[in-house]
Amino acid sequence: MAHLLAPSLLAADFANLQRDVEMVNASEAHWFHLDVMDGVFVPNISFGMPVMEAIARHATKPLDVHLMIVDPDRYIQTFADLGADVLTVHAEACTHLHRTLSAIRKAGMKAGVALNPHTPVEVLRDVAQELDLVCLMSVNPGFGGQSFIERTYAKTRAMRSLLDEEGAPEALIEIDGGVGVGNAKALVDAGANVLVAGSSVFRAEHPLEAARALACF
Repeated sequence: MAHLLAPSLLAADFANLQRDVEMVNASEAHWFHLDVMDGVFVPNISFGMPVMEAIARHATKPLDVHLMIVDPDRYIQTFADLGADVLTVHAEACTHLHRTLSAIRKAGMKAGVALNPHTPVEVLRDVAQELDLVCLMSVNPGFGGQSFIERTYAKTRAMRSLLDEEGAPEALIEIDGGVGVGNAKALVDAGANVLVAGSSVFRAEHPLEAARALACF
């Protein structure tokens, strides 16, 4: 399958958020990526429900919501009601991951799990068939604009092998952090299906062209 591009709104201009949302609508990108941070699970606070509600009013593409928060189960139905199409939780934040994934799917969303750079892919073996998406963090979560961790290529290949072994080849692998034109093709070649790009799109001189370069190769 062709890969998908999900520009991360964490890198957008929040003083001109509607403009940047409409830019993504008009671009070759496929999804919006929304990072929700609580200042506890990660050392930063991004945005919450009111901002997501405003984004959803203008977005014409699926909303890929990444919860970097503790106890995400409390908000599953809330994000479904706000229009999330994909809801990703961190394995490190979920005591009962299988139950959480089941609740996400029951709420009508695709279920994703994110792994921090230090977390091995093996932790997902027992829930592989419950996954619609795995988000591999290629930077330490919490802030945009960080340098890409080179180990991510090997981790992507390992994740793809595990999903195939466990009978879940349709599950998407998403890479989040430090993605740009210099590594996008290598990540797709390693098995990635979804590329999250923040600074490399929104802070490019020509964002539409940047999005096209990352989406179309």
